[in-house]
Order: sequence, then C-alpha cells, then structure tokens
Amino acid sequence: MTETRAPLAGKIALVAGATRGAGRQIAVQLGAAGATVYATGRSTRDQRSELDRPETVEETAELVTEAGGTGIAVQVDHLVPERVEELVRRIDREQGRLDVLVNDVWGADPLIDWGKPLWEHSLTDGLRTLRLAVDTHLITSHYALPLLIRSPGGLVVEMGDGTTAYNQENYRDVIFYDVAKTAVNRLAFGQAHDLRPYGATAVALTPGWLRSEMMLDHYGVTEANWRDAAAKEPHFVISESPAYVGRAVAALAADPDHARWSGQSLSAGQLAQVYGFTDLDGSQPDAWRYMVEVQDAGRPADATGYR
Repeated sequence: MTETRAPLAGKIALVAGATRGAGRQIAVQLGAAGATVYATGRSTRDQRSELDRPETVEETAELVTEAGGTGIAVQVDHLVPERVEELVRRIDREQGRLDVLVNDVWGADPLIDWGKPLWEHSLTDGLRTLRLAVDTHLITSHYALPLLIRSPGGLVVEMGDGTTAYNQENYRDVIFYDVAKTAVNRLAFGQAHDLRPYGATAVALTPGWLRSEMMLDHYGVTEANWRDAAAKEPHFVISESPAYVGRAVAALAADPDHARWSGQSLSAGQLAQVYGFTDLDGSQPDAWRYMVEVQDAGRPADATGYR
C-alpha cells in the first residue's frame, strides 16, 4: 500500500465508543487509511451493555483489520477511571504514542423520554445520560491527553449531535439531551485551548441524520433498502451512513494542517465539501443545511441539492 493510499500508516488511534454506529465506522475508516486503532466499548461477545445490542468491539476491530489497518478490541467502561487509565497505559506500553483520540461514547438513547419537560422526565435517567455523554469524555481525555501531546500534531475529535451554531438556535427536545450535546461541543473548544501550546488540535464533529444500526432497526430497513424508510419519515431522504462521518475523521487525521480547525464545531457534510470524500453511495449529504432550510422550515421532504 502506497503512502498516498495509506496516509495514516504508523499512526495510533483510540476510538472510545466504537462498538456500533458512528464510532464503529470512524474506527473502520481510520483503519482503511492505515491506522492502528484501539476500539473500545462495553459490549463483547461474552458480555453486553444495558443496550443489549448484538454489535461487539471484537467485530469492530475485525472490520478495521479487514479495511487495511490494525484493529485492537478492548472492553472498557469509560465511566470507570481505573479502566481508562489502564487502557492508556496499555497503549503507551504497546505503541509508545497516541495520534488520534475520538471521544464517541454515548449509549443513552433508551434513557431519553422524548418530548418530556424537565420535571416530568426521569431524573435518574437524565443524570445517567449526562454521565454517559459528558463524564466519559472528560475521563478519557484526562488520561489520554498526556500521551497524545507527547508528539506534536495530535488530534482530538469530540463526537456530538448538532453544530454549535445549530444547537444555540434550537432546543434539542429534552433538557438532558440538549445539555449533553451542547456540552460536547464546548468540551472540544476547551480542549483546543489547553492543547494548542502543545501542537495538538481538538474539534467537535457531528454527523447528520445517522443511519446507525439502531436507527435502521427502528425503521425496519437495512442499509441496502434504507430509502424505504421515507414512507414512514419523509425527511429520512437526507440520512447518511456512518461511513460518511468516519471518512470525515480520517480526512481530518490525514490533513497535516488540521490545526486550522482547532476549537471549531464541524459537520461531516461541511468537511466533505473541503476534503472531497463521499458517502457510500457517492453523494455528499449536507444534513444540517437541509435541517434549517427544509425540515425546520416546514417544507416538503426533498433532498435535491442537499446530497
């Protein structure tokens, strides 16, 4: 494989929350670019998280290797500081460096009671959401950043939902979800400030309407026939595969000038226009522009001009 085809050869990445969805494909696309990827999560072939889904970190690691990289699966609960510290020590021992950290831990979908005001929402589930969405990212960065800044050029990607601009103007339906997704973008901003003197970069990144395994199951479709879901939800026409945001992360990691994005809130669609990558079907969905100009504006579903 040539350097052009494997721009991340020799690079070490940690994708925290790589069991499924965006995290899985971020790991795979980093692998496709030649990286060695530590894929972490709670679900393994021997034990499932409370989500009780079939996807496992072992499968993700195998997909990374099949894509051309080196996948290493590690079961980690990122709410347990000791486990995260142990993980980073292992990466240091085995690799001696860390070039890319992706904080993608989430796993709170079943905890969100959509449409409920604060006083009617389960406080226990709401606070658990914040722990999964925010505490996990802080814990992971706390232990991983000293290794990442050992060499200049490191990249931290905070994965969220919605750009800072969109989330400032739009309430995200439930207070706990709103706070979680707003906080993730701010985490990137703050880490960028702390990392800049060390030659490292942090950004926030959001996919659009993600066709995760859970979303496909929700609509009773597969990646092969996802367009059929538009009969239930017309605006699903703007949806994108997890590979799209995975390619966004790979493009950022391979860009020697990714520091130009430091502290910013980015979207997969925005970066596709800059780096030229596409989704699996060759399109370039621009979901957040579609959300503002079509869905939120009450216009009929039509992705023409947006993918």
